[in-house]
Amino acid sequence: MADHPGTLTGAVARWRDVADDLEWSTPWTELFRADPPLDRWFVDGTLNLSVNCVDRHLTTRRDRVAVYWEGEPGDRRELTYGDLYSDVVRLAAGLRELGLGVGDRVALHLGWLPETVVAILACARIGAEYTVIPVALPVEALALRLDDFRPQVLFTQDGGWRHGAILPLKARADEALEATTGIEHTVVVRRSGVQVDWFSGDRWYDDLLASASAESRTPIPLPSDHPALAVHLANRRGRPVSVRHGTANIAAAALAVHRYGLAGGEVYWCAADVSWLGAQAHGVFGPLLAGDSSVMYEGTLDVPTSARAWELVERYQVSSLIASPSVVRTLRRWSLAAPAGGTGSLQRVTTLGERLDPDLRAWLTTVLGEHVLVADGWGQVELGGIVTLDHPADPDRLPDPGFAVLDEHGQQVLDGVPGEWVMLEPWAGTLRAVSVHGEDPIGSHWSRHPGHYATGDLARRMESEGVEFLGRLDEVVSVSGQLVSLNEVRDVLLDQPFVSDAEVFERADPRLGRSVAAAVVLQEGAPSDVASLRELQDWVREQLGGLSRPHALLVVDRFGPEITGPTLRRALAVLSTAVEGDPVHVTWQQVVASSGG
Repeated sequence: MADHPGTLTGAVARWRDVADDLEWSTPWTELFRADPPLDRWFVDGTLNLSVNCVDRHLTTRRDRVAVYWEGEPGDRRELTYGDLYSDVVRLAAGLRELGLGVGDRVALHLGWLPETVVAILACARIGAEYTVIPVALPVEALALRLDDFRPQVLFTQDGGWRHGAILPLKARADEALEATTGIEHTVVVRRSGVQVDWFSGDRWYDDLLASASAESRTPIPLPSDHPALAVHLANRRGRPVSVRHGTANIAAAALAVHRYGLAGGEVYWCAADVSWLGAQAHGVFGPLLAGDSSVMYEGTLDVPTSARAWELVERYQVSSLIASPSVVRTLRRWSLAAPAGGTGSLQRVTTLGERLDPDLRAWLTTVLGEHVLVADGWGQVELGGIVTLDHPADPDRLPDPGFAVLDEHGQQVLDGVPGEWVMLEPWAGTLRAVSVHGEDPIGSHWSRHPGHYATGDLARRMESEGVEFLGRLDEVVSVSGQLVSLNEVRDVLLDQPFVSDAEVFERADPRLGRSVAAAVVLQEGAPSDVASLRELQDWVREQLGGLSRPHALLVVDRFGPEITGPTLRRALAVLSTAVEGDPVHVTWQQVVASSGG
């Protein structure tokens, strides 16, 4: 493969080893070509993501388990690489028979099921772009996502298990479809056995596989930057924002982080929702690209008991666990004792999605033992998942994007001084496009520090503790690894006729690490009893989902001009730290006092 190695920085040149570990239909001619802001990678190369995840392993790993799956009620399945290949090929043929091909779109309203992985890889096989939509979304938000993505085919389930109950996913999808157009077929996975309504264009997943022709099994070679998937960020100004990742870009980033960052044993479990890009990159693509095994669990970790997580680790001999710090906090809250069955197989635990606090790291080390390496990963949806982590498995081979903490003038700040976390070198997993209405999120990443990727994260380097992340510079925050738009929550609150003003902010949360909180000013005569205010919090959850619900609600008599913007939000966050449970009434004077003003 040709390129000009003399012109490449060391950070860029490391991607050559990653690219050589992939199977190309057409070799790339240039490893990297500067074309800001979205530089080009693996120029002129073509490949198929499905082939790289499955086909190329068949000669040596056909009988190796690719997916260990466990449902919340306790049912279990195993798919070898041979099984996965057979299902992917048949579903790809079925999708072709539905009229799908290169450039078409498929929405997956599915939880953690083997069928979800098969659908992802079948889309990749025919060159269709997919997105995974969280099953917990309310109907209105689901309809908005579908309207924004505009797929031709929607996958869903008859029902999905969640915390011991069955969510009526097909019924929700049917209701959402009434508010959108363009979806020609709904493919339904039999999961719970609940009765569902049936409409023209509906297909059972099993019937689609059974009726698919054995012809046209050849996977489609696709350009390196061909859109493989779209991932929604937090809503902005009432509209979804989604980023699109290229085929080779997501493959290279996932494989690089898996091999040189997360490597430890051969069984990986990403304990996160499959709609999260981190779960797709490090729970699906990374292990499959490397020919390893992945554990996938459908439900919540406290069903039937809080020991479920440790049981999964022991049962499948998990060697590397990936989870958000919020999941780890939950495990700590459930049990401070060492797992009864032991964690002898476990070699690494890596957290991502938010900062791993020192006390949480210490607890993990105490419970799991010194033989388990605990690492903290940092990444972004826009960058394809994890980008950097402390204690990488092979630091000499993991591409390093050369991070720095810069002030607003682009100068590096001293240790202990806050600044923006900026990526100085190119990263192959960077997004290829953004779908958004009325904003330019791409430009915002490159405009503040021209030539470099500005992450939007506020950070400071601590001499003895590494990097401390202090939150976001924009109005988007990370809660349990998922992005929540503060502006979106504020807009929902202001939609209520008895709310005259509102401010939304993030705060420290002993359970989640970070959570959303809000302060409202009520119209004169508006109900202010606890029940009414709780309904206001629940209204946000119904519109935007559970992580957007304000966990603390302050009722303020007024907002004044003395403090505004970030200063106001910091003052409200200070007041909210003592709020747990019922909403609390405070005065504007208390808010000003908490700001130090």
